[in-house]
Amino acid sequence: MKLKEVFQDTEVKKAISLGGICMLSYLACYFARNLLSAVTPQMLESDIFTLDAIGMMSTACMITYAIGQLINGVIGDIVPTKYMVSGGLVLSGVCNLALPFLPSAIGVTVAYSVSGFFLSMLFAPITKVVTENTLPRYATRCCLGYTFASIFGVPLAGVAAVLFDWQTAFVVCSATLGVMGVGCFLFFVFCERKGWVQYKKRETGNDFSNKKRGIDVKALLRHSIIRFTVISVLTGIVRTSVVFWIPTYLAQHLGYSAVDAAAIFSVITLIKSLSPYVNNLLIYEVIMKRRMTPTLIFMFGASTLCFVLMYAVSQPWVNIVLLTLALFTSAGAATMLFSIYCPSLRETGAVSSATGFLDFMSYTAAGIANLLFTDAISAIGWGNLILVWAALMAAGIPVSIPWRRKKATGSQEPTVS
Repeated sequence: MKLKEVFQDTEVKKAISLGGICMLSYLACYFARNLLSAVTPQMLESDIFTLDAIGMMSTACMITYAIGQLINGVIGDIVPTKYMVSGGLVLSGVCNLALPFLPSAIGVTVAYSVSGFFLSMLFAPITKVVTENTLPRYATRCCLGYTFASIFGVPLAGVAAVLFDWQTAFVVCSATLGVMGVGCFLFFVFCERKGWVQYKKRETGNDFSNKKRGIDVKALLRHSIIRFTVISVLTGIVRTSVVFWIPTYLAQHLGYSAVDAAAIFSVITLIKSLSPYVNNLLIYEVIMKRRMTPTLIFMFGASTLCFVLMYAVSQPWVNIVLLTLALFTSAGAATMLFSIYCPSLRETGAVSSATGFLDFMSYTAAGIANLLFTDAISAIGWGNLILVWAALMAAGIPVSIPWRRKKATGSQEPTVS
């Protein structure tokens, strides 16, 4: 098929359109979610906020985001995606606009926490709408797109921290969220009128008069939901809590200024944004021949090794390279979870609920870890904290191995064609 004919195919146009708008909306989401991390060194230099206060802000946001994932994942199986995504972006924008003008640290923490809840309205619903309205092979590519956006939003936050003071950065973030929220709503309306987006209700049972509405737990267990929940917890701590502290690590442990730390953080996360494509399209599909277990073992093993070498090497630039590789490979394990495993749950009829649950577990663990990391920085030091990060990734190696062998009638590995 010629390239022109490919782009004239309705399924291709639908996948590109849905994947594109979901990627942009998630890019705005992760720009907002990582802005606090990027401007933390500035906020500490201002003497208005303490390390403990910022740690509490971050933890509170992670907790509300986690709870929101669980709640909004279920709601996302009922309420049209256009309302979930656009509403979440606009309302979060209002919260971010208020942040620089609130008179107390408590008020800032409350507003930032509420913002986290509103941002949790995006991920599970857009995973559902992509999975249920595109062909499986395209759904995986679309999921890669917003996985890329979730990582690329981090360097965007770093750029904002370099260009603006922290107050202005939050105002710019607010405007970005508002514009994207309105744009997403209009685009989803357009897709609905084109017939590209249709909403499927979650139902089980054959008797219409006696429907059972709920999650098919047995189907999820057949799809190894427990194993992937643990993987979600481990990768969530690194991709959220560890990444949050990277600018502070660069400033306090490696001795860089606040501006230099923000710039280096942007470069690290810019490289990390390539992770979904390298880890999925090259390592998973080409090298590992679409085998989930070997891919996960490789990702967790490589990340463990890089964290251990970080502990042993004090030279700043070598340390930064190892940190980048550790985050890059850890992100590969997360990519397997959200771009391969979650779309494979289509037959359960609860893609949004299951995805929301996995993200809930991920951010709950990250929130708890964030509290512990805040105390650990002063209690055991950055060096020993790096060993804790290594231990988390090492724990992922045995978890990645299926608990029982494949049966003749099915497989414990998720399959996405």
